[in-house]
Amino acid sequence: MHSHIQQLFDIAAKPSRKIIGLMSGTSLDGLDVALCELSGNGLDTNISVLQFMTVDYDADYKQRVKAVFAKREVDLQSVTLLNPWIGLEHGRMINQCLAKWQLTAADVDVIASHGQTIFHCPKRQHNLADYGNATLQIGDGDHLAVTTGITTISDFRQKHIAAGGEGAPLAVYGDYLLFSSRDENRIMLNIGGIANFTWLPQTLDANAVFSSDIGPGNTMMDAFIQRHYPAQHFDADAKLAKAGKVSEPLLGALMQDEFFTLNFPKTTGPEVFNLAYLANAQQQSGTQSLSHADIMATLNCFSAQMIIAAIKQTTAQLDNFVIYASGGGIHNPVLMSQIQHALPEVAIKTTADLGINPDAKEAVLFAVLANECLVGGKQQFSNAREGIPGVTMGKISFAD
Repeated sequence: MHSHIQQLFDIAAKPSRKIIGLMSGTSLDGLDVALCELSGNGLDTNISVLQFMTVDYDADYKQRVKAVFAKREVDLQSVTLLNPWIGLEHGRMINQCLAKWQLTAADVDVIASHGQTIFHCPKRQHNLADYGNATLQIGDGDHLAVTTGITTISDFRQKHIAAGGEGAPLAVYGDYLLFSSRDENRIMLNIGGIANFTWLPQTLDANAVFSSDIGPGNTMMDAFIQRHYPAQHFDADAKLAKAGKVSEPLLGALMQDEFFTLNFPKTTGPEVFNLAYLANAQQQSGTQSLSHADIMATLNCFSAQMIIAAIKQTTAQLDNFVIYASGGGIHNPVLMSQIQHALPEVAIKTTADLGINPDAKEAVLFAVLANECLVGGKQQFSNAREGIPGVTMGKISFAD
């Protein structure tokens, strides 16, 4: 037996494993690094978040990624060079976290790396008969493993696509394993660049569980701020949105995309919902002269209305359920107040109430996927009707 295989065997045989989960989302604000301790597997998974840190991306990192992010036509050399470069950068950031936490590589069993999505392309988006669903995350796992000295599991989304899925949202797996409850129906709402949710009925019936993208969360608001207020990365405390007034004509135009007519589950990304989409909606609605504040108020309302509509559609036949929110959008007071106002009888909490820092949740879920890759498979979770294949995800990179 190769020593690497023996090492994996030994890690899997441990009563618990220390796994660093990584998430770098479409918001490009930073790398979420969650050091987790996991035991068990499947619905018997137990997890503790030992450390969490978001390492902010500097202007150079953001500029390099944005040069290829969500664009159909890019410089192929740039993509080729960025793949290892991001792996090295993420490895450097992990080493920085370990030093701050006074830990060494030997204290960590594996890293679970999502990578950096640069293009998401489901079949219904590209409409090319010869091709299926596709998505591309860069940030090479081998470079990350060598830089940190820690075995790395990465590139999770490709197996999901190979098994017939769209490669997203993968949150459904971790949500089901960690947060299912016989005590209440739950919606796990994540408001990142793109908003998505997982429906968890209290029956724990896997055939009723599904996860879906909703539409834009923060992506269009952040892009607008970054274009018109370069010193800011987002609308902090929704200050600009609070100063504006919602334009009903623009809001109506924004809500017309065919994506919103599709049944759940479905996926999307900044490839669709971007500033070009906004410009087209303004042209259609004759609202090109709106102030920046009014546009931001309208974009904020757009995200809120799509989230509200998705939740109401999912829970139309239910008397009670609880929403557990996570992601950067929970820090947007205007967005969250709109959702609560539209759902006055619904308890809206965060995953902190379930023991998981809402800012860390996405990184934690990839640690769960890595744990399943190592010790799972005994209790496969799948739902063919909703496009959730029961597969083991992740590619393993050794550190030497």
